Amino acid sequence: MFQTSLQFDSIHRFDEYFCTELLSENGECKGVVAIDIKTGETKAFVANAVILATGGAGRVYQFNTNGGIVTGDGMSMAYRKGVALRDMEFVQYHPTGLPSSGILMTEGCRGEGGLLVNKDGYRYLQDYGLGPAQDKPVKKSMELGPRDRLSQAFWHERQKGRTVKTEYGDVVYLDLRHLGKDYLMERLPLICHLAESFEGVNPVTDPVPVRPAVHYTMGGIRVNLNTETSMKGLFAVGECASSGLHGANRLGSNSLSEFCVFGKVAGENAGKRALEVGQVQVSDSLKQQAEDIIKGINVLRQQTGTESIADIHKELTLTMEDHCGIYREQGLLQTGLDKVNKLIERYQHIEIKDKSAHFNTEILMAYELGMLLDVAKVMLVSALSRTESRGAHQRLEDEFSDRDDENFLKHTLAYYDNGEVKLDYETVNITRSQPRIRVYGAELEAQHKAEKAKQAKETEGQA
Repeated sequence: MFQTSLQFDSIHRFDEYFCTELLSENGECKGVVAIDIKTGETKAFVANAVILATGGAGRVYQFNTNGGIVTGDGMSMAYRKGVALRDMEFVQYHPTGLPSSGILMTEGCRGEGGLLVNKDGYRYLQDYGLGPAQDKPVKKSMELGPRDRLSQAFWHERQKGRTVKTEYGDVVYLDLRHLGKDYLMERLPLICHLAESFEGVNPVTDPVPVRPAVHYTMGGIRVNLNTETSMKGLFAVGECASSGLHGANRLGSNSLSEFCVFGKVAGENAGKRALEVGQVQVSDSLKQQAEDIIKGINVLRQQTGTESIADIHKELTLTMEDHCGIYREQGLLQTGLDKVNKLIERYQHIEIKDKSAHFNTEILMAYELGMLLDVAKVMLVSALSRTESRGAHQRLEDEFSDRDDENFLKHTLAYYDNGEVKLDYETVNITRSQPRIRVYGAELEAQHKAEKAKQAKETEGQA
C-alpha cells in the first residue's frame, strides 16, 4: 500500500503523524487532530470522511504477538465520541508465542509435524479432548486443534504444575528436533532464525519454549457492512473494527481477507461521502474545538506529576493477563476492574519528563496509555457481564461454563458515559450457520463415522 500510494501525486501522505482525537460537530465526524512527530507541531485536519484503520489493542496484555503501536488508538478515539465498541470481551490467544518477545511461532511449525510437550516431554493435548496422539499431523486434532483449545490446554497444564518455569513465566516446549536439520532449513528457516535470535535456542538440537500470547482483538468499533459507524462520516476497517465477521473466535488468516475486502469497501464509501458532502465548512465552534484539543496537548507536554507512564503500563498489562486472560471468573474480573480504575486515577498524575518538541515519544506513550486504559476497562466490564462461555471468552464458574444462547446470543455494545462503561446488547443476525458444539480429535472422528454410516443407511433404504 505504501509503495502504491507513492505512485499517485493526488495522494498526500502525512507520515509520522500521531492522531490524538476526532473532530466532530452535530453528530458527524469532521476530521482529526494529530501531532507531527518530527516537529512536535499539532495540527487539525478537517474532512467529511475519516477512515480509522489503526489495528487492535493487543498491547493491553503482557504477553502478545503485536507490534508496539497496537494500542487501541482508533477504538478509544471513536469510543470517546460516543461510538459503540462491540464484543470487546473476545480476545484471541495464539498458543505458540516466544516468551521473551511474543513473536509468533507460526501454525506452520505444527503443520510440518512440530509437537507440543510439557516439562516431562509428554504430549499433553491428548488429555484435553484433542487426541489421540498420532505420528503425523491430523487436521483438527492434537497440535492442529484450534488456537483457543490449545491455549486453554496450556492453562490447565500450568495449574497442574506441568509447565516449565522461566524468567518470563511458565512455558511448554515446541519440539521440532525429530524433523531433522535439512527439513527444518528447507521448510522452516525463518522459525529457526527467530528461535535462535530471540530465545538462543537451536530448534535442530533443542525444543523451543513457547506460551500462549494475545494475538487478535475480535471486538472493535461497531460498523455495518459498508464500514460505516454510527457517526456520520466516520468509517473503520480492519482489526480496530467489528463488522461481525469473526464472531467470538476468529479463524486463522481471515483477518487478511477481511482487510482486502472491507478496505476496498471503506475507501469507496468514504470517497462517495466526501464527494456528496463536498468541502468541509469550518464553523467557529469546530475551530474552537480544534483549538481546545491542541491546547490540551500542550498542557500535557508540560505536565509534572508523581506517576510513571512505564510503571502504569506494566501494571496494566500484568492486570489484564492475570484477571482477563484465557479463563475468566467473577472475582478475578472484578479485582481486575478495580485495579484498572485505580490505574486510571493514577494516570491523571503522570509526569512528562521529556519537554522537547522533536520526536518526543514520551508524549505519544502518554496518549497510548490513556487509550489502552479505555480499552482495558471496556474489556473487563464486557467480560464481567457475559455470564457464559463462548468462543474466546471462557468462564471458570460451573454455572457459566457452557454457551447460553437464550440469554447471550447477542453482541455486547459498550458506550462511553462520563468515564464509565455503559453496556447494551443487540441480537446476532444469523443467516445459515447456527451455533453448535465444537468437537475435535477422536470425538470428531467418531462423529464423521456416524454421519457416514447414517448416509450409507439412507442410501441403502432408497435403493
